[in-house]
Amino acid sequence: MLIITKKKASEEALDQIKEFLVTNGFDFHQSTGADRTIIGVIGDTHTLEENIIMSMQGVHQVIRIKHDE
Repeated sequence: MLIITKKKASEEALDQIKEFLVTNGFDFHQSTGADRTIIGVIGDTHTLEENIIMSMQGVHQVIRIKHDE
């Protein structure tokens, strides 16, 4: 799953997203660009609800990556 932030999202908003992920048993990789940050969620994200993440401050888009089985 990829979480893409809004342009110029605050550090506080990023911290809340990352804290939510860690609290729920996920790890992440952060890539910070000039305007946006992309957070790659590491772990089995099938139980992670996109609408919960979308409702968080600073989130622009959530992309679920589907597995080929």
